[in-house]
Amino acid sequence: MSMEPDHGPDKRITLHGFNNLTKSLSFNMYDICYTKTKEEREAYIAYIDEQYNSERLTGILNTVSEMIGAHVLNVAKQDYVPQGASVTLLVSEGPVVEAPPHMFDESPGPMPDNVVMQLDKSHITVHTYPEYHPSEGISTFRADIDVFNCGEISPLKALSYLIGSFETDVMTIDYRVRGFTRDIYGNKLFIDHDITSIQNYIPDDIISSYDMIDVNVYQEHIFHTKCKLNRFDLNNYLFGYTKDKLSPKEQKEMEARLREEMDEIFYGKNLS
Repeated sequence: MSMEPDHGPDKRITLHGFNNLTKSLSFNMYDICYTKTKEEREAYIAYIDEQYNSERLTGILNTVSEMIGAHVLNVAKQDYVPQGASVTLLVSEGPVVEAPPHMFDESPGPMPDNVVMQLDKSHITVHTYPEYHPSEGISTFRADIDVFNCGEISPLKALSYLIGSFETDVMTIDYRVRGFTRDIYGNKLFIDHDITSIQNYIPDDIISSYDMIDVNVYQEHIFHTKCKLNRFDLNNYLFGYTKDKLSPKEQKEMEARLREEMDEIFYGKNLS
């Protein structure tokens, strides 16, 4: 007879062998800038390439691997011409130690800490995609980070750290638990922790800064959250100058175009 586990930090599940559940987190962030001229656009792309080069991205992924208890086996990294970068970490089982109970709660994870649990056959990747509109003056930087791990700690515990590592206007976050493992009685377990929303893994101060929408398929253990920054200041979207250099008409037009760009990314469709 198959049965779902009674989850909770005080009710740890004894498994028959290794935890074969695969937990996957996809974190996609977007940074938007108004680049009025070709020179501004090129300067913005150069800034992004420097800010998010493969060396810094490798540092971010190494920290994520530590937070979910991984040992890094191999690092492949590449900076691209004219822009963009990719990093892939192949990670393997770490030593088994007792993790703090809060690592199993449906709550935001800690900032980087040395939490090590069992994990195997896992990888972490990041790819960046700087791009720009051919005529509208909008430049957009996107980074896609995917964390796949087997073991007890969910990669959602690294989400707070990931959000804090990037300047983010729009985020889309996907989480899914795949496969099954077995308890000592042979019952299949298709998920080993409670979750009702990805938002519960995001700190309150970040939640208050974003408009958020959930699209979840609970019976399939599929969770999706998208977030759009709700505090708009035009100065945060200009590169190399401030809005006091613009006429009121220019400010209004730029703000409208930037808001439209953010809305289209957030809703996943063209609104014009």
